[in-house]
Amino acid sequence: MTTANHALALSSASLSRAISNPGALGTLDAYIAAVNSVPVLTAEQETALARELRDHDSIEAARQLVVSHLRLVVSVSRQYLGYGLPQADLIQEGNVGLMKAVKRFDPERGVRLVSFAVHWIKAEIHEFIIRNWRLVKVATTKAQRKLFFNLRSMRPDGQTLDPSQVDAIARELNVRPQDVSEMEVRLSGRDMALDNQDEEDERYAPIAYLSDEGAQEPTQVLERQAYADLQGSGLSSALESLDERSRRIVQARWLQDDGGATLHELAQEFGVSAERIRQIEAAALKKMRAALSA
Repeated sequence: MTTANHALALSSASLSRAISNPGALGTLDAYIAAVNSVPVLTAEQETALARELRDHDSIEAARQLVVSHLRLVVSVSRQYLGYGLPQADLIQEGNVGLMKAVKRFDPERGVRLVSFAVHWIKAEIHEFIIRNWRLVKVATTKAQRKLFFNLRSMRPDGQTLDPSQVDAIARELNVRPQDVSEMEVRLSGRDMALDNQDEEDERYAPIAYLSDEGAQEPTQVLERQAYADLQGSGLSSALESLDERSRRIVQARWLQDDGGATLHELAQEFGVSAERIRQIEAAALKKMRAALSA
């Protein structure tokens, strides 16, 4: 075993438990120092380990590839410190992306692992930031994600954008101007507790302005009563407007607790085709809708 490989193997033993938890070595600074002390693989070493992983599913080869690139995750995580999330958490998520990259890395394509892995590392960190930056998710579509990670740096001095700046950013990122304006509002907002912790100002907390679904608010009472009437007398009147066969079909299809009869069952009962039953049903429902809206 070469000196570099021996050092890497020793580092693997101490860092393997820290891959998923950067705090396992005591402090974040200790973790970063340990990561930076791991020797960088040469192109030949990297290719040999990647082939060993691909051909023999070697766990040791995978561990050495991961450990030798942990410094890359630390470097990438520094780019996202402005989002107010702990760097240890960013590193932990980036390590997940690194392991995914190692699993999918093809040594025969002539590309170094560092170039391939950076995209997977950023993808995992992006997903973590979007999930945790706010209680309410701020980006779900592809356009929103693009804006979320670019708009902060593209706003001049962090000031509110004017219409011309909104249009310029929209053209540069190939999104709609309204998407830019909406994301600017989302980024400018902040989470707010529904329940104010200050007892003196409790009556002014946001929760005081939310409606109580269980309260007997007059308009809701009237709406529920009207709906109950519609379900009772209104439905009965609508059924009375139908002929006997149509009424029987509607009741059998829609007003039974056991799921209702099928078209074929009713076709056998009346001695007609299932398509004819469907036509009668459609006409009856149309007539009932007209009666209910009258």
